[in-house]
Amino acid sequence: MTEKPKSIEFQGVSKRFGDNPVLKNISIDFHQGEVVVICGPSGSGKSTLLRTITRLETIDAGRILVEGREPGHSAREVNAMRQRVGFVFQSFNLFPHLTVMDNVCLAPRQLLKLSDKEARERAMALLTRVGLASKADASPNQLSGGQQQRVAIARTLAMQPPIILFDEPTSALDPEMVGEVLAVMRQLAGEGMTMLCVTHEMGFAREVADRIVFMADGQIIEDAPPEPFFTATRSPRAKAFLSEVRHA
Repeated sequence: MTEKPKSIEFQGVSKRFGDNPVLKNISIDFHQGEVVVICGPSGSGKSTLLRTITRLETIDAGRILVEGREPGHSAREVNAMRQRVGFVFQSFNLFPHLTVMDNVCLAPRQLLKLSDKEARERAMALLTRVGLASKADASPNQLSGGQQQRVAIARTLAMQPPIILFDEPTSALDPEMVGEVLAVMRQLAGEGMTMLCVTHEMGFAREVADRIVFMADGQIIEDAPPEPFFTATRSPRAKAFLSEVRHA
């Protein structure tokens, strides 16, 4: 079977915060259409790994290629790359003074230069897709946390990025709201979206992921398909992590 093109490549990437190394010589590839779950204990470097892709964090050594290219350092080049790589954060980061519709429309109007009509049509289609068409005229503070996160996903999709990064998208939610966000993520995965997800939702990982990447102490300890990772993981650190997650 022909290997799919590489969406993101890490080549010997290292990152420190002061004297603390948070990424240690990371080399890994993520391919087009893959759903990869990145897991591990707190402080293992998972979120930093995602943030370096979009230059929210700089790196100290190595290279990161996005769709085969290493983006330049100019604001124009970085912004062009960020339009191709969507990012859904733990916090929803919706503009409280804008309606749900205007939150989703803003970037396509400003960055993609869509007309107001085109932007609103795209936004309504996406709000329908995430089950929130009836909330288009609501303000974010009228929504539950799960609804706000689904709006944040719709806002990211409005830019039509081929790659989406999710950094603990359910960790700020009450337990009863987690399922509605994971349902949207399952739908995206089923449509062939390239997704890198930092999450502790191991049921989601086992069901949806093509690969599980386990990190500890700034290193990649395991990189395996879900079934062998969950049933025959070799690493004592991964075994301990899975035991803690199961009993949490």
